[in-house]
Amino acid sequence: MRILVTGGAGFIGSHLTDRLVGQGHDVVVVDNFLTGRYTNLTQASTHPNLQILHHDMIERPARDLLPSPFDRVYNLACPASPRGYGAYPIETLLVNANGTLHALEIAQRDGARFLQTSTSEVYGDPTIHPQVEDYWGNVNPNGPRSCYDEGKRFAESLTMEHVRRHDLDARIARIFNTYGPRNHPRDGRVVPNFCLQALAGEPLTVYGDGSQTRSFCYVDDLVRGLELLMETDGLAGEVVNLGNPLEVTMIELAQQVIDLTGSTSTICHVPLPKDDPTRRRPDIRKAQTLLNWEPDIPLASGLGPTIEYFAGVLTLQ
Repeated sequence: MRILVTGGAGFIGSHLTDRLVGQGHDVVVVDNFLTGRYTNLTQASTHPNLQILHHDMIERPARDLLPSPFDRVYNLACPASPRGYGAYPIETLLVNANGTLHALEIAQRDGARFLQTSTSEVYGDPTIHPQVEDYWGNVNPNGPRSCYDEGKRFAESLTMEHVRRHDLDARIARIFNTYGPRNHPRDGRVVPNFCLQALAGEPLTVYGDGSQTRSFCYVDDLVRGLELLMETDGLAGEVVNLGNPLEVTMIELAQQVIDLTGSTSTICHVPLPKDDPTRRRPDIRKAQTLLNWEPDIPLASGLGPTIEYFAGVLTLQ
């Protein structure tokens, strides 16, 4: 198949690209490299079936840049980390609006199947736990995180209108916290922060009292779920949570990273950021039923190669 991956130089996008290229597909990656990195594509870059295009999906691509036909369109173009969308809030809003529209137009033009990557952030600071797909969320529409939260909510709505009005075969993945090699070391996510701090022997920064929870899915499990959601027939208009239902507190995660690195680091507490969710865990029964998918890789097993990756990052610095 010929497959378009927007945002394919990002953390998740590059792992998805590796998987698709490894299966023999012709893959076209489009990225503006605002937060994505060429180094993320090193593994696949020499493959003859991969084409990498430097383009911002906020601008409608010329037809000769992305000529027909595509069989699949994965839309991952968007800053996805707190520091990423915090540094580029307007760009985040626009890529979720214009960028999603332009990716949808390509899928509609070619009769391609479309997958929109959304986020657990559409649930905001949830009032129900765990979060199910029919929960509408508790989001601050104009807070410092709203460019990402509301941008993704808009992108979901735009995708669903193309399903309803244009009969597009599109589906939506709500991605929960994902970690693994190629996490940007300075993107503000908790796993990179803890790994780098522990490896350097620095105090691990825990926001609040550390009782807030997250559920962490290893990137290989996540991209397997994305592919299953794309390739399972009969799912037009479906919204599916993809994440690990094992919930851990930030204190538990910090201690686990310290133990795995053998670090002498201590833990220090700083104030919670505004609108930081207190609990986050996916209900994945829909993914289990529709896709026969659930994560296979335990947190301790995934943290091993992740820590090894960040140890290499420190060596290069």
